[in-house]
Amino acid sequence: MELLQTIDSAEDLRRLPLDLLPKVAQEVRQYIIETMSRIGGHTGASLGAVELAVALHYAFNTPRDRLVWDVGHQAYAHKILTGRRDQFPTIRQYGGLSGFLRRDESEYDTFGAGHASTSISAALGMAIARDRQGEDYHVCAIIGDASLPGGMAMEAINQAGHLKTRLIVLLNDNEMSIAPSVGALTGYLNRIREAQGYHRFKDEIGETLRSIPGVGERLHQAAKTVKDAIAAAVLPGALVNELGFKYIGYIDGHDTTALVRALREAQQIKDGPVIVHALTVKGKGYPPAERNRYKWHASGPFEISTGAAIKSSKPSPPTYTSVFSNALCDLMAKDERIVAITAAMPDGTGVDQALERFPARAFDVGIAEQHAVTFAAGMACEGLRPVVAIYSTFLQRAFDQIVHDVCLQNLHVVFAMDRAGIVGADGPTHHGLLDIAYMRIIPNMVVMAPKDEAELRDMLLTAAEHNGPICVRYPRGAGVGVPLDRDPQLLEIGKAEILRDGGEVALLAYGSMVHPSLRAAEQLAKDGIEATVVNARFAKPLDAELILALARTKRLLVTVEEAYLAGGFGSAVMELLEENGLLDRLHLVRMGVPDRWVTHGEQKLLLAKYGLDADGIYTRVKEAVEVLEEKRTRKSRTTR
Repeated sequence: MELLQTIDSAEDLRRLPLDLLPKVAQEVRQYIIETMSRIGGHTGASLGAVELAVALHYAFNTPRDRLVWDVGHQAYAHKILTGRRDQFPTIRQYGGLSGFLRRDESEYDTFGAGHASTSISAALGMAIARDRQGEDYHVCAIIGDASLPGGMAMEAINQAGHLKTRLIVLLNDNEMSIAPSVGALTGYLNRIREAQGYHRFKDEIGETLRSIPGVGERLHQAAKTVKDAIAAAVLPGALVNELGFKYIGYIDGHDTTALVRALREAQQIKDGPVIVHALTVKGKGYPPAERNRYKWHASGPFEISTGAAIKSSKPSPPTYTSVFSNALCDLMAKDERIVAITAAMPDGTGVDQALERFPARAFDVGIAEQHAVTFAAGMACEGLRPVVAIYSTFLQRAFDQIVHDVCLQNLHVVFAMDRAGIVGADGPTHHGLLDIAYMRIIPNMVVMAPKDEAELRDMLLTAAEHNGPICVRYPRGAGVGVPLDRDPQLLEIGKAEILRDGGEVALLAYGSMVHPSLRAAEQLAKDGIEATVVNARFAKPLDAELILALARTKRLLVTVEEAYLAGGFGSAVMELLEENGLLDRLHLVRMGVPDRWVTHGEQKLLLAKYGLDADGIYTRVKEAVEVLEEKRTRKSRTTR
């Protein structure tokens, strides 16, 4: 890292001559590869944007000029160049750098991001604030081609073109999101890529005209006016112009000199917004990542020489995602009414198998969660049974559509919410901690969670057969290892099951917290504290009959959930007890995540931090029992 070790800020980068930028990019890329090979992360996403980050910080006076990165998983080079080089090996680890952008981490991170399609809206807001306050700095949004069709991005482009605000948008076009980009706008961008012949001809004619002595420049300007009129009529870039944007492109996104030149040209445009169109290759500079851009979007640790993943020698059960994927395909094979929908995450949600086996009945709508939900609602209107598979955190973006387009009309749409709960290294933008609360409050919605991977199959079958809106949440990672050799079974809506009976304590566990609660009960039994353990299954409707019976016979009720306490499963139980006048006759403890943002870090570590593992549940119950015993002793003394 001959050059990189001298760069502690973007200002240091700008002191270098332009012709050294390719070497800087090479060193940054090698540093990313070496670091990701040890700890894993968004490898391919960031490798493809190295030259963009170098050129942006060279061409702009950052942090005074604002760079607004969309999503942020492509911003590793940005972090390395802005004073976080030495901290980079801590990325996505507890106490280390965030894998995404955070305003509290660096003044260069002008806008926090973790979800796609936000950058142009935020950048436009900053540009308007700049103009209102009489300031004079540049604002540049960096957005990928797959994020561009997202609703927010198109809404922002519509307003920016109308307002004629001075704004720069750098389009990182690599034909990919996590998966290959889909949609009509992708085809439009591809046509721009294919217009190479026109652009080469234009450049050659321009150079020829300029070379004519005396009149060359005037001829060139006259030809340029005619050329622009023709281009506006026949080139795909016409759409950009019609939206009120100037268009600069396309540029080789791995040529730092060309990028700097284009960005400086964009800075000279004062009368409205401009799009700089850069073509990049995801995974650039690392052959395994270039060959399989889908797989290498993010990676675990790997061997640099071969790209082979470094896996744990300990075998693990199948993931919840793979169990869902297989169960979904089994259901689709038996019922032609069932269709699958995902939003740019076919592999992450397990819908990739359905896309391959049932291409006419499986849909990747791109980064468009709102559309995905209403698209499903339209299908349900006509008798199909759509299964919408979206990460819990991303489904938040479609809340209004869930309310008005699905639940208000009581349509049969199944929501499969992957990555529910604490997801680990991706941190607060990706934890799925809100879904119980935001689904439970909607009339007509059924809310459930399985205790293990076998019960996930039962719940998917139950959801497919149910008539009305229904959702199932399940965590990231491997299941608990239960057998999957029986056929899925229909569950009775709103019915829990008692897994362990006895004592004056009852643990009401929801979803992923059932097995830790069982282990905690075993520990408590060794201390002479017997506990009933209930697999709640449903947060809505609750098994009111069972919960009320427990409330009348137990001294201590403990609810356990891997979600925010506010509005969650424990809140539902508390509301039920209050409605039935039972809150005063027993002690209720609600265990879950408190009202604060959960940082990034290993799942096990974060679960332990919030007491959501067997040891934490054991400790909390034992403390509550000791408080009750102390109260009982004091009451006995008072009576005597």
